[in-house]
Amino acid sequence: MVSPHGVKLAVYLISSFFGDHNAKVIECLLNRGTLTLAQILRFTELSRENVRSCLLVLIHHNCVQALAIQQEGAFGDAPKIITQYMALFDNIIHRMRFPKFIEMVSQELGKECEGIFEGLLQHGRLSLNQILDRHKQMASQGDSGKDAALDSFKSLVNARFVERCPAPEPFIAPPSDDETPAKKRGAKAGKMAEVTIEQRALEAAAPMESLRFLVETDSWNDASDKESNKKTNDIAVGGKRKLDESELLAKDESKVLWRVNFEEFIRRARHKACIANVKARLNDEAAIVLDAILELSRSSETKVKVDNSASLSINSIYDAVIKKEGGLGMDFERIRAALVQLGCETPLIPIDESYSIDLKNIIELARTEEVEPIVLKRYGREAYRMFRLLSKASRLFLTDEVSDATFVEKKDAVKILLGLWKDDYVEMKKIIVRGTSQSEQMLWSVNKQSLWRHVLDEMYHAALNLRLRITHEIEQEKETLQMPREKLTGELSIKYKRLMKVRIALESALMNLDDAIMLFHDF
Repeated sequence: MVSPHGVKLAVYLISSFFGDHNAKVIECLLNRGTLTLAQILRFTELSRENVRSCLLVLIHHNCVQALAIQQEGAFGDAPKIITQYMALFDNIIHRMRFPKFIEMVSQELGKECEGIFEGLLQHGRLSLNQILDRHKQMASQGDSGKDAALDSFKSLVNARFVERCPAPEPFIAPPSDDETPAKKRGAKAGKMAEVTIEQRALEAAAPMESLRFLVETDSWNDASDKESNKKTNDIAVGGKRKLDESELLAKDESKVLWRVNFEEFIRRARHKACIANVKARLNDEAAIVLDAILELSRSSETKVKVDNSASLSINSIYDAVIKKEGGLGMDFERIRAALVQLGCETPLIPIDESYSIDLKNIIELARTEEVEPIVLKRYGREAYRMFRLLSKASRLFLTDEVSDATFVEKKDAVKILLGLWKDDYVEMKKIIVRGTSQSEQMLWSVNKQSLWRHVLDEMYHAALNLRLRITHEIEQEKETLQMPREKLTGELSIKYKRLMKVRIALESALMNLDDAIMLFHDF
């Protein structure tokens, strides 16, 4: 379930990119869940034509996924297939991160790949023909330029920055009576949980792993793409377009559409954040070892779980470490010491000495370190000490215990703890103690999962406020921005410089805040 301010931020992003009608459809889907076309019409009170147009645009830009389900007929009628639509909240929020994704591509693959990648971000989904022809038009190059663009596109696919689009409308069969609940992805063995229809739809829509990053170059010049290429080429850079239903849903199986693989960017961002946290919390050597292990995990053919790295031998770790900057002088003993710092246990069988890193634990520590300064700034140093005590323990504390451990008078401790409880930073339970006289005691703890959700919602709220402030500042000086640069003199020049300074500060703060949002939501 998306938090209230998360919904508001997503709706604002869609409104900024695609207009108010699309935002209204997204708001309806985020608040009410997966809906049919008829339900969306009823709740949004928009016309059928407007809703269909909005859904097509949102599907094309990877913000909505359609799915087909079987619905039982009434009064003996045969079952019928109906189409429902679900909002993809994560993909909507990723639109804030486009500059970060572009920077990653530029640093790793260069400007040529960056141009192709920007086209996919701008248009959502494109066929290979559309990608190559768009690049040819923008670069004003001949066939040799098209060949270079094809090589750049293959580089993007090989780096997993780009993937084939999911199926436009997967069919979700109703579960049979004797079918056991499916295991949740990433759950520990033995723990069973019901998988939602939305999860089933995303899994059914995803292309097979063997096809997901397969480029079939023998079909990239299919003549069936010529008309759609012409439509793409007629669009100015930065412009928006609406495609007809056949283009957007790509019913023709011979036409392969490609999109940005957000999952890969988030994985790289997760690894970068973990390395930075280890470097600040432990030392450079532990960060070098972690970097080497994660790089080996990325290149491994084995699909690695989100919360752990691949299991790697000490020899392969050593070979990767000495190739890193600062790792050349590290021997096996220093690497083993760093692995112990990272929470790895010494193997019982020395012959098969292999290690894996618990990323989940690193991320949890990073989240705690992100929240602690918030508590310190809002509630003071005494509250900060209490919060640290409760967050690092796995038990409930009596008020007296908190007071004694943090050297705070009980009266003040109760006041501070109640303030933290009121703002959802700690949890409180009351118990009745029976003895010579009956008394009521308060027990205190930190529920981290509940706290992470609360902090994340506050971050969504702050991100929305920052985006609104940036928009307000630009709107205030709209006339100044529209004037030619050579006419910006005197007072106008001062206004322009002030706007640029404020805008850079606000956008920098927003990017830093988004790093924290990824830590609590995407990692």
